[in-house]
Amino acid sequence: MNILAMTCDQLAARLTSRYGKGRYHAAAFYREVLKNGRTHVADAPEFKDAQKLAARLADDIRLPECRIVGRQAADGVLKFVTALTDGMKIESVAINGKNRTTLCVSSQVGCRMGCRFCTTGQKGFGRQLTADEIVWQAYAARFQMGRRIDNVVFMGMGEPLDNLDNVVQAIRVISDQRGLDIAQRHMTLSTAGHADGIRQLAACGLKRLHLAVSLNAADDALRSELMPINRVYALKRLKEALSAFPLARKGVIFIEYVLLAGVNDSRDDADKVVRYLAGLPVRVNLIAYNGGDVAGYRRPSPDRISRFCDRLTATGLFVRLRQSRGDRIMAGCGQLGADASA
Repeated sequence: MNILAMTCDQLAARLTSRYGKGRYHAAAFYREVLKNGRTHVADAPEFKDAQKLAARLADDIRLPECRIVGRQAADGVLKFVTALTDGMKIESVAINGKNRTTLCVSSQVGCRMGCRFCTTGQKGFGRQLTADEIVWQAYAARFQMGRRIDNVVFMGMGEPLDNLDNVVQAIRVISDQRGLDIAQRHMTLSTAGHADGIRQLAACGLKRLHLAVSLNAADDALRSELMPINRVYALKRLKEALSAFPLARKGVIFIEYVLLAGVNDSRDDADKVVRYLAGLPVRVNLIAYNGGDVAGYRRPSPDRISRFCDRLTATGLFVRLRQSRGDRIMAGCGQLGADASA
């Protein structure tokens, strides 16, 4: 049984059908594996009189055959590279904050969105990650890397809404209070603008999950050049999906905008962003281009970044200029994938 792909209730149903045991032993086993990081549970109180069951479960339960094959740290950021069963590799990033640690997880090997400024997108698509491979990143960060994980962001390699079923199952597992117990209100899913996926996600009932959208241009011609997904889901279609997305009370959609020198950082670009976001409950995260394996793009000057930011805030938009962290180890936004392909 692949326990990292199951919620506690799903494990209980499996134990009932396979062993004639149910919720009591499932909750104990689930707690030991996902909350405490142990797969041998014979000494757990609930198994004191069920040693044969404990032994059978220890033999029956499996974790993904993933291995951490590389790690780098700088500026409070830890990037680790995972080799999957088939030898393909992914990258995950743990970011230490003042009072919390955020884990950036991957949802695919590579990505097929092909964003021009993104290292991952330029590496191409390998395959979808399974739910347990996604969950394993949080499990490994906690129990192998020794990091207390407070927040999870689906902003690593891949487009999460291009792998919706596995991502949603992973969210349900990670947020299960009897296991890893990272609440959905502490999770953010970032999309390149997969409008159909946004509508499908809206129907999944994940009411406290945060949604982030990588915008990067509010002009169809420019956005299609930077982000080929815009040729399928143009800005009008994307805005319709965002307008219909259900939010928690006082909830907002996070808009991510990577500033590229001389490409999307002009006053006119800023004004287009303001007009496009009108009527949407949003907060804007500005991200100065980090650089990477993609030639032809540069980070704007600090003055140009400030002018763009001021232009947005002057209209009443809530804007945060995200500080770059981890770019020295290729762990910043848009940089993942270089070490995974090594």
